[in-house]
Amino acid sequence: PEERLSLADPEWSDVHVVTGALKLFFRELPEPLVPYGLFDAFIEAVKLPDPQEQVERVAELVQSLPPPNYATLRYLLAHLCRVMERVDVNRMTRQNIGIVFGPTLLRPEREPGSLAVGMAQQNQAVELLLAHFDRIFPA
Repeated sequence: PEERLSLADPEWSDVHVVTGALKLFFRELPEPLVPYGLFDAFIEAVKLPDPQEQVERVAELVQSLPPPNYATLRYLLAHLCRVMERVDVNRMTRQNIGIVFGPTLLRPEREPGSLAVGMAQQNQAVELLLAHFDRIFPA
């Protein structure tokens, strides 16, 4: 039988519980929202010296996502952009959101020997997606 839950229940009133559940959902997917096959290309794009090129390359990569991944990533990032608008209340800067969601949305198929390897770029990729949302996800 399908388990029913109500977001009106008191256990869901803490935003950290909801955020934790969301992160866990994305982390438990068989493959991350940004598929393993695109991980290296995203990291390389973030490393490009020209910020304009970074955005163009990431936009191309995003366009190449399978439609369900694209739609889900767009929806999630649109929500995170709204979260950033309330930074005075929630302290969720673009950088903080990158730290929280980078490793969840974008991860290598095999964990590198050092966890710090690539982590900064994973965070930067999410920051770039947020900073240039309108250019990367045209209406």
